[in-house]
Amino acid sequence: MPIRTPQSVKEVPSLSEADIELAYAAAQAVVQTHHRLADWLRVGMTLAQIDRFIADQLLDLQCRSCFLHYKVPRLPPFPSHACLSLNDCVVHGTAGYCTRPLIKGDVLKIDIGVWRRNWVGDAGWTYAFGEVSPEVRRLMESGKESLRRGVKELRPGRLLIEWARTVQTCVEKEYGFHLVRGLGGHGYGKKLHEKPFVSNVVPTESGEWPEAFEYLRPGMLIAVEPMIGMTTAATRSESRRWPVYIADGSMSVHYEHDVLITPAGPRVLTEGMENLPDIVG
Repeated sequence: MPIRTPQSVKEVPSLSEADIELAYAAAQAVVQTHHRLADWLRVGMTLAQIDRFIADQLLDLQCRSCFLHYKVPRLPPFPSHACLSLNDCVVHGTAGYCTRPLIKGDVLKIDIGVWRRNWVGDAGWTYAFGEVSPEVRRLMESGKESLRRGVKELRPGRLLIEWARTVQTCVEKEYGFHLVRGLGGHGYGKKLHEKPFVSNVVPTESGEWPEAFEYLRPGMLIAVEPMIGMTTAATRSESRRWPVYIADGSMSVHYEHDVLITPAGPRVLTEGMENLPDIVG
């Protein structure tokens, strides 16, 4: 790929200690919701029931979903409180796209985004229902391990591309799985999606990922999220519908943390997600 000179990102708004605590509280509301979910999830539930449970927990935690009614061009407003993506659906699954009850062997990605006191928290995790094959367990491990290693690269003065290089090496070279192209993490704060885009793969041609050679700087809030297919990186989606599927119908996983870049290094605001169980139900 072409060699690029590192660039500074646009001026990063300074965060007060009060801002940081509010961002942390929003992130932790997501963590609490996931932990409540993990204790509650069972075989036989439907996505609609899970979405209603999430809505109830957010209300109890004095939050509201920042996904519900979210709008992007060429798609209808998002219809669910959370993204519920089953098996070959890697992201953006809705509560109504699959209506059958969950069965043993299902793998469900649950991505929850909240507003809490005007700050966003946004994190996703992958849950398997009952026992799954060793290969699916390896797929899940690749997601968690790549996220763990990648977060270590999010230090001031580092380039965004170092995140992608670390995650891609872990998933594709060490585990032999496939990171989805065209989707990735993002800045956030008082909006759900802000710059920069955070690709999980190194660009292969000029202009593919303009932010790749930007510096990380203290005060940046970014949501980082490897999305992985078992046998291919290719995806498909249906016209005017939200869910994104792995193109060949193979299993997929998705893991996401919220991270604050501090002068001392990355601070994971969604700490505690890594303690969630892999197997539920």
